[in-house]
Amino acid sequence: MAPDLGNDSCMPRTIWKGALNFGLVNVPVGLYSATQDKTVHFNQFEEGTSDRVRYKKVNERTGVEVPAGKIVKGYDLGGGEYVLLTDEELDAAEPEKSKLIEITDFVDLEQIDPVYYRSTYYLAPEGEAANKAYALLRQVMRDANKVAIGTVVMRNKEYPVAIRPDADVLKLETMYFADEIRSPTKDFPELPSADQVTDREVQMAGLLLESMESDWNPEKYQDTHRLQLEAIIEAKRQGNEIVTGTEAQPASTKVVDLMEVLSASIDSVKAGRQGAKKAAPRTTTKKAVAKRPTPIKKTAKAAKPKAPARRKAS
Repeated sequence: MAPDLGNDSCMPRTIWKGALNFGLVNVPVGLYSATQDKTVHFNQFEEGTSDRVRYKKVNERTGVEVPAGKIVKGYDLGGGEYVLLTDEELDAAEPEKSKLIEITDFVDLEQIDPVYYRSTYYLAPEGEAANKAYALLRQVMRDANKVAIGTVVMRNKEYPVAIRPDADVLKLETMYFADEIRSPTKDFPELPSADQVTDREVQMAGLLLESMESDWNPEKYQDTHRLQLEAIIEAKRQGNEIVTGTEAQPASTKVVDLMEVLSASIDSVKAGRQGAKKAAPRTTTKKAVAKRPTPIKKTAKAAKPKAPARRKAS
């Protein structure tokens, strides 16, 4: 089995420390990332050597590298015109740093469109003295089924935030401002209307939806591309040669009769689920198995890589 090459699962570091303000109650809290990046990252090398390839910031006219202290930022006005700004000028526009998340409103979670959400963090109490106030706020929010809305300044940027409780922790969602959300009706003026489908088609599509209903299980879905990359890396580490090939693309289906396709889809889903039940005592569903990456094809062990290629990069 290939090793997990993503980031390790060590204790997350505090991203921000401050207080959560609820009326006259201040709850000292720390902000921690709720997720971790499991993407497989690569360095670049010159082929046949162990020499790293790195990027340099160069003057596009002279080709000469420019030191960081000599680089300023410019805003593109279009037509080759730029407004150049120094770090001092940019600092003047930065939001005032704050160690306080001021709760201004409590709203129903269902009122917030998920398109507003950026990233999820955990809010944890900082110090034993904060535990009771933290637990009180979490419980009263759970009982009222409400989400707290406020703002936070983090990494020189201000964010609106939504704080929602669960049984263990308060979760903070950084959000987009309203003017950052694009309008679908403006960007896509030709979106189809509901009157283009018949009542019979809606009914049949509803039956298809019901046939595919299941409980949410996040473990069912895996990053098959990352798993395949990890398997390839492990196979090459062991000195095996990887045999690659082109997977045949499925032929496109011409939809002539929407009702016919919906009916066939329902039959296909039912047949697939019945087949999965007969496959007991296997616990994974047929769909989940189908999503697993195909095994790596290997030939006999190849000669060990040349020494430079195995040397640890600096």
